[in-house]
Parts: sequence; structure tokens; C-alpha cells
Amino acid sequence: MSNLIFFGDSLTAGYGLPAAASFPALLQARLDAAGLPYRALNYGVSGDTSAGGRQRLAAVLARQPVAAFVLALGANDGLRGIAVRETTANLRFMLQEVKRQFPAAPRVLAGLQVPFDLGPLGLPGLGRYAQEFGALFAELAHSEGVGFIPSLLAGVLGRPALNLPDRVHPNAAGQQVLATNVWAVLEPLLRPAG
Repeated sequence: MSNLIFFGDSLTAGYGLPAAASFPALLQARLDAAGLPYRALNYGVSGDTSAGGRQRLAAVLARQPVAAFVLALGANDGLRGIAVRETTANLRFMLQEVKRQFPAAPRVLAGLQVPFDLGPLGLPGLGRYAQEFGALFAELAHSEGVGFIPSLLAGVLGRPALNLPDRVHPNAAGQQVLATNVWAVLEPLLRPAG
């Protein structure tokens, strides 16, 4: 079995849910059904930022060989209003480090928007920040030549029926949608060529 690393925050960890309800765990069933010999490993840490991910990446990469890598960090950067250039630099470092150590491993970047409640509306520059933040993922995926999930939370964001009462974290049904969003991009990259 080859290791498929899901590296993210609470969205990946399946915050507030049993581990089996997280989208990486749900994708294991799809991998098995498709006959793809990958083991989905969930390295989601609730509350993690791109800077935190950058700090813990080395330990994760040293733990096992990596056959494929899905990076889903940045939501907490957006919540905290961290400078887009800083988030971009951290995500770029992680994607490049995976490539350096495991050059054959497909890499996928999950896109996010700043849809979260950032406090009182009308903060100066908030609209511009949200625009720049949302754009950084597509630009980074293009420049690094990695697979791209346009929006990890597509179909879930703003839908109370698919979120926990906090309206930020997907519930079990929402995690199913996240799994579908990821699978659409990931599955073709994992299939053998030819």
C-alpha cells in the first residue's frame, strides 16, 4: 500500500466528528472500491495555520514514504487575516518540499475562500483581502504545476444542513461532499497511466 497524505486543519481532521467521518477516511472507501492501492493518512490538526503546517511538515515526511500529497491549509490564515503573501510562501514551501523529497508523488492543493464570519462587516480592505486570499490558491497551483481543487467547501459553505452548529465546520453529510470535491481531482492523478 502506498501512503496518501492529507495535510490540513480542522476541515481535514473532521472537527467535532468521529475519525471515520472525516473526508480522508471516506476517501479510503473510494480508493478501495476503485482498486487503487493507497492508504489514506489524515494529518489534519484543528486550528493549524499554514505557518504551523510548515513547521510540522518535516516530521510527517520523515515518518513514511509519500506516494501522493493533498495540501488543505489556509482556512485559519484567512480567519485571522494573515497576509496573503505569507500564506502563499508557506504553502509554496510545503508543495516544493514534498516535490524535493518525493518527486514522483502527485501533489494537490485545495482552494478556499474567506467565507467565514470575520467579524463586523465593513472592515476597511476586507473585500480586497477576501479577493486576494481566494485567488492565491489557483495562482499557486498553476505556478507549482499541482492538481487543484477550486473550492474544498464547494456545496457545503453557507448550507446549515451540511455544517455543525458553529456554521464553519462540515458535519458528517458535509464531509461526504468534501470527499466528492477532493475525489474529482485526486482520482485521475492516482490512476496508472495508459
